[in-house]
Amino acid sequence: MHSRKSYWLPILIGLPLISLLSACSGVQSSLDPAGAAAQLIADLWWPTLVVASLVTVLVLALLLIGVFRAFKHRSARPLSARQSRNLVIAGGIILPLSVTIPFALSSFSIGRTLYAPPPDDALTIEVVGKRWWWEVHYLDQDGNRIATTANELHVPVGETIRLLLKSDNVIHSFWVPNIQGKTDMMPGQVNVTSLVADEPGVYRGQCAEYCGAQHALMAFLFVAETPDEFAEWLEHQKQPAVTLETAQAVQGREVFSDSGCAECHTIRGTQADGQEGPDLTHLASRRMLAAATVPNRIGHLGGWITDPQHIKPESLMPPTELTPDDLQSLLSYLGSLE
Repeated sequence: MHSRKSYWLPILIGLPLISLLSACSGVQSSLDPAGAAAQLIADLWWPTLVVASLVTVLVLALLLIGVFRAFKHRSARPLSARQSRNLVIAGGIILPLSVTIPFALSSFSIGRTLYAPPPDDALTIEVVGKRWWWEVHYLDQDGNRIATTANELHVPVGETIRLLLKSDNVIHSFWVPNIQGKTDMMPGQVNVTSLVADEPGVYRGQCAEYCGAQHALMAFLFVAETPDEFAEWLEHQKQPAVTLETAQAVQGREVFSDSGCAECHTIRGTQADGQEGPDLTHLASRRMLAAATVPNRIGHLGGWITDPQHIKPESLMPPTELTPDDLQSLLSYLGSLE
């Protein structure tokens, strides 16, 4: 019969291994790079992990040897002063420096590469950290805003992108693990970084600096697409809203205006010009709602409108009380904002 310890041993060994392997891939893993910056970070991380693991094993082995010898040879003579000094110099100075200096130099070199200034003609995107969502502005060469969206960042594959990172409240941190490292967003300051996406795909970005109750749900989607697909998407985002003129959509537009939605949200091409909430001009074209918290489906959208505090407590989105008919009309109108 197996002892209880024999059952626990595979679990104790397997859990850390499974945790490590599960973090090596996915749409929010820095160990599954899809960008030049993330590749450099991964190339540094793997040897760091190997060396750190070997050092840990070596230290634990030496500790166990020392404990074993102390119990087995209680009357053994202590090390001489010279032997103690040599051990400290070798194990406490030479060995640590020989391990840390190459990694420090590599880290410095990678840092210079990651934060090199982007070319002057790079596509410029302004990202503003809100409570708790992301406002995204696409700028022309003169710095004028040509398109605005929220919680979804589209970029062309293979092109260097300049990011202007801001915050209008507390400290946030912009992070797309598959694409690049973290860059803080400071109130009253513009931090500039750049990135290049090497592979098309949809990746998850995240605020990496604790910023309040819904920090964990302050996410966004990073969509890397071919230059032609991106150009088509950007051209569409520049346009004002085009909605269906069905009776239900027309009623929904009136509900949007009468229920106070227009006081916080903008829909370009209409009289709605609120600045507190996300721009909804092309809401129906987005994949997710509430900063990548729930899918952009009619049921989730209805739940977000009527009871947002259930989805994201302490968010600034207030509940909206509507009759069933008005809610359906509003959902029809918002669903037409493609």
